[in-house]
Amino acid sequence: DKSGISKGELASVKAAVGGLDALVDDRHPDAALLRYLAYEEDKEQKLLDNPRLLRTPIVRNGRLATVGFCPEIWKGWT
Repeated sequence: DKSGISKGELASVKAAVGGLDALVDDRHPDAALLRYLAYEEDKEQKLLDNPRLLRTPIVRNGRLATVGFCPEIWKGWT
């Protein structure tokens, strides 16, 4: 589903995965341009405006989260 992510959800996942760079899908044509934006707030807004820039799947387990396919991590979640 490419319907997007809320600002609060983005902040929560960003904190869980160690920063904004972990959320960006490097295969997307605009990924390199996103990295050149000077301000973190501008990068976040670009991700909110264009959710196709996000790596998927984004999987949450309470305060924990993963970005991308991580079955080895999911197995450890209870």
